[in-house]
Amino acid sequence: MKNVLLLCGGNSTEHKVSLMSAQSILENIDKTKFNISACIIDFDNCWYEYHDTTESITEWKNYNIKKVTNIIEYLQSFDIVFPITHGINGEDGKLQGMLDLFNIKYIGCKTLSSAIGMDKVFSKIVFKYLNIPQVPFIIVKNPKCNIKDITDTLDFPMIIKPANGGSSIGISKVNNKVELKKAIKQAFKFDKKIIVEKFIIARELECAIIKDKICCTSEVGEIKSANDFYDYNAKYENKKSYTLIPADISKSVSDQIKEYAKIAFNGLEGCGFARVDFFYDETNEQIYINEINTLPGFTSISMYPQLFIQKGISYKDLITKLLNNC
Repeated sequence: MKNVLLLCGGNSTEHKVSLMSAQSILENIDKTKFNISACIIDFDNCWYEYHDTTESITEWKNYNIKKVTNIIEYLQSFDIVFPITHGINGEDGKLQGMLDLFNIKYIGCKTLSSAIGMDKVFSKIVFKYLNIPQVPFIIVKNPKCNIKDITDTLDFPMIIKPANGGSSIGISKVNNKVELKKAIKQAFKFDKKIIVEKFIIARELECAIIKDKICCTSEVGEIKSANDFYDYNAKYENKKSYTLIPADISKSVSDQIKEYAKIAFNGLEGCGFARVDFFYDETNEQIYINEINTLPGFTSISMYPQLFIQKGISYKDLITKLLNNC
């Protein structure tokens, strides 16, 4: 059997989400095929071995666990590393670069595609080159920017978001200049550059990808947000949010989204797996790409596995498929 290390936690704002994903994987991985161990990275970037995978990993601080002193030697003792480290330092190519440097086999996108996928500014540049439609946007690199430069280009309402990050942390919807100034200040707490987008009334659609020799897409699913947009509260706290799989859209729209998802994934030279998010302006029959997630949420109820479950691949089989593809 292959010895698999599940790597989770990290010092990003998505630490908690990462532990939730790890817990689901530990509960569902096929233990007749894989020997599973886990390692938790804390907010100080210290690594800890986690052997008793029958206990809840989200409560790891309550257990007596051993600190990893030689990280590279430790990683090299496993056949495959399964990073489920959402967010900065775990999803943005830094971790992947270290694993590549020491020839450690791992699941997921490689260094460059992870870095580009995480940075919304660079991914937008790639999407533009690939001729995938996007909502009008502005890149802001100075927290003391001239608000007029933004309002002269985009109309209210707008969406303000950090260029790097996930789980909709630091994102705001604004309707006037006062709210815009406040939202820009808030977004710059999470990154050194931000994106301002025109807010459109649109359906939020998502498509998952898994790649071995060929790129395979899932069904297209829809996010039914309880809030104006799919922010952190709507994702993880408001029980009125839900997903609809498959989305109630025409075959032509579904096929176009799947095609755009493949183009985006291959354009970033992705491998392993990813989830690509879209907006669909039903009134104008226009599809826009939102972003690509090279390390999407992986709890049993997360959109990525649910999209493939709808296609007939169970959560356990999806984990097995990813590990066998590595």
